[in-house]
Amino acid sequence: MPIKFTQPFIRMPVRFNPEALVAEVKALPKEAWVPHPDGFAGNDAVRLISPDGAATDASTGNMKPTPYLEACPFIQELMRWIGSVWGRSRLMGLAAGSEVPLHIDSQYYWRTHIRIHVPVITNPAVLFTCAGETVHMAPGECWTFDSFMPHDVQNKGSEHRVHLVIDTVGGGRLYDLIEAGTARPDAEPVEFNPGDGDGAPLRLEQVNSPVIMSPWEIASHIAMLREQAVPNPLLGAVVAKLDRFLHEWGSIWAMYGTDPKGIPIYRRLLQIAQQDLTNLRGGGQVSLRNGVPLYYMFERLVFENAIAGTSEPEARKMAS
Repeated sequence: MPIKFTQPFIRMPVRFNPEALVAEVKALPKEAWVPHPDGFAGNDAVRLISPDGAATDASTGNMKPTPYLEACPFIQELMRWIGSVWGRSRLMGLAAGSEVPLHIDSQYYWRTHIRIHVPVITNPAVLFTCAGETVHMAPGECWTFDSFMPHDVQNKGSEHRVHLVIDTVGGGRLYDLIEAGTARPDAEPVEFNPGDGDGAPLRLEQVNSPVIMSPWEIASHIAMLREQAVPNPLLGAVVAKLDRFLHEWGSIWAMYGTDPKGIPIYRRLLQIAQQDLTNLRGGGQVSLRNGVPLYYMFERLVFENAIAGTSEPEARKMAS
């Protein structure tokens, strides 16, 4: 993740005009709303930024505004003012009596992205829980949270909840906003109204997945997993195997880099590393602080993404 969370939630010291947000959301056509891609009952969304601005929930590719974001000038203005580089972003709805089930964001996408929530239409019975802490996010507030910890959302009210949910790798004012929200969680937020923007351009992701993962990126994944791991007698052996894999990957990288000629060798290294970890599983499971097995997270972060085009089923087949 681009920041290290020391608490489950951070409320940043800015409040975006709720009335302006509501007006833009309510002006969108009914057909803008689509079901949640995972089929969660009562969950729907409006796509605002997507690959090529298309009608897709994919998270990689050249990010562009959809026609629905282009119809929301205030949402564009606040995103420009924050100034981050934006990835997939949406308006996310949650029907009365519905929930976002308890889960952990374990995909590769979340290793580099953080999620910002700006409530648009809500009620006091909408409760967001992360790592055992529960908050209600009021209209116009700006929040982020540690998506690597277990979290869920409950709409126990009687009306449809809508949040502006924008994903980013960071940049612009975001780090300062997060730093201020961490240091002074009860600070009075600055009001941001239509016309308060500075005219900055909307910055969008163009590169968000590796062609062939560099050894430096793999090293960062190993370091994060080691830091997150719960003490376990097997941990030393697991880390030794991962370090050996990293050493071998680095040597091949020095020969081929992202040259496709090296792909067969890279694939062989992945197969060896997966078999090594599979063999170690017989001695027990090494878990992270969020309860997810370390083996599983390394598979999601590295095995499934080390070479472009390696699908999840293919990665799992290599591990068998």
